[in-house]
Amino acid sequence: MSNYGSDVRDALREPTRELRRAIPEVYAGYKQLHDSALAEGAVDVKTKELIALAIAVTRECDGCIAAHAHAAVQHGVTAQEAAEAIGVAILMNGGPGTVYGPRAFAAVREFLESDGVVPVGAAEHAHH
Repeated sequence: MSNYGSDVRDALREPTRELRRAIPEVYAGYKQLHDSALAEGAVDVKTKELIALAIAVTRECDGCIAAHAHAAVQHGVTAQEAAEAIGVAILMNGGPGTVYGPRAFAAVREFLESDGVVPVGAAEHAHH
């Protein structure tokens, strides 16, 4: 199995840390926007993460694909749900979607199969 998602996250980790130290106010503003846009609301977080994943495919953003594939898995996405969202991205993006779509699907499958990924809320549901 591919380690695409983890490889991308690992490659970006240190450069992102360095840039965050150089422009902390920009990253603080971005974090606030990120947290607000992906907060639970009329649209659940899993669906928002699938939307973000599909947009990441159309924007051809490897870091975004890795981040939102991982977050989608943490919020309970299935491989089939991810595949269908990626299918919509391919529809809207054409040829490049057929390149970045498989990358996104590989990242979701990787995070679904990796150890230690517990879907958000799984612990609460286990006790009911």
